[in-house]
Amino acid sequence: MLALLGFAMIATFMILIMTRVLAAAVALVLIPIVFGLLAGHGADMAGMAIEGLSELAPIAVALAFAVLYFAIMIDAGLFDPLVRAAVRFSKGDPLRVTMATATVATLVALDGDGATVALVTIGAFLPLYQRLGMNPLIIAVLLSPAALSGFTPWGGPLARASAALNVKMSDVFIPLIPTLLAGIATVFVIAWWLGVSERKRLGVANLETDTTDQLFDRPPGIARPRLLWVNLALTLALIAAIIAQFMPLPIAFMIGFSLALVINYPKVSQQRDRIAAHAANALPIVILIFSAAIFTGILEGTGMVEAMAQGLVNVLPEQMGPYFAPIIALAGGPLTFIMSNDAYYFGIVPVLAETAGHYGVTPVEVARASLLGLTIHSLSPLIAAIYLVAGLLKVEVGDLQRFGLPFAVLIFFVLIATALLTGAVPIVATR
Repeated sequence: MLALLGFAMIATFMILIMTRVLAAAVALVLIPIVFGLLAGHGADMAGMAIEGLSELAPIAVALAFAVLYFAIMIDAGLFDPLVRAAVRFSKGDPLRVTMATATVATLVALDGDGATVALVTIGAFLPLYQRLGMNPLIIAVLLSPAALSGFTPWGGPLARASAALNVKMSDVFIPLIPTLLAGIATVFVIAWWLGVSERKRLGVANLETDTTDQLFDRPPGIARPRLLWVNLALTLALIAAIIAQFMPLPIAFMIGFSLALVINYPKVSQQRDRIAAHAANALPIVILIFSAAIFTGILEGTGMVEAMAQGLVNVLPEQMGPYFAPIIALAGGPLTFIMSNDAYYFGIVPVLAETAGHYGVTPVEVARASLLGLTIHSLSPLIAAIYLVAGLLKVEVGDLQRFGLPFAVLIFFVLIATALLTGAVPIVATR
């Protein structure tokens, strides 16, 4: 009965957020309370919720300050010279255009915000594609680094997986760095192949085109070009500290954000304006993480996760158990295509992790495996990003999906292969 309630709770949660009856943050709070009551619990659920909140608070802090940090870096102009150089480099050669597109998308994707990647990259390159007669759907494919940014600690998917399984983001992220690099390398191979194809079809126009004047939408006087090298050094030092685990992730981003704000905007009024300008981007993430704490706390505290996992263990053939990590990786693509990130990471992944634990697969390994379907998820009709991209490119969503899916699947398999070869996801679990 407990297992059935757990599955019903997850199904109800997924249906309500997929049909947009409830916002994810609201569903994460209300649905577990209702099913906790049905399971016979009452006031004791408050303790479960508090336990979940205490566990996920560091993740919420890290994400809030990470979003604000990269927003400040974009305001200050850290990425401006690289974006402008890439656009000027491309000129009228389709191959150079596609390589520059992939470069800019990769650079802007460092902030973990897919909307920013789409707006900057499409805004910079769509005029070139149109003047050269290139297929604009190529841009959508080369936005894949935006999906791959979900591998980073400040990207939403990794944060969700970490929060759902209560594992350190650095423990998930660092072993996946080779996998992330392999995915980005694959994007550049795709960019080269598509560029060569377009060059054969269209030739080289040698256009003198400069579309760099209004790449970034920000108020006048916000950019800090004279502080470029200071901001670059600060960002590299911050990333190095995170990779080396020199300090906890929340503290690293809190310090980095504070230094970035003081260095670039020393006046208190400027600091207040920059925080206010980007608070709307950070607040929904924090609310989502804290709401998830209620969901995961009650799901675990009532014993539903354990009961559901035991049910799955009974269904899965014993001989397949040691290969559960690759199974999760392969299932991640189609699962994330048919459901939202919230439904997958907060509803499905904890159950998979509990089941995997019976075969010797650790929660952190499950978290890594669950991230490998991000490029396929980026084409899901359940996310807003695909409609943003289609609208900016002035193409139909169905056309975008048909053109982009083969490339998304290719990157998906490259990610899985790299994760298995590097040991980030074990091929066979050892008890």
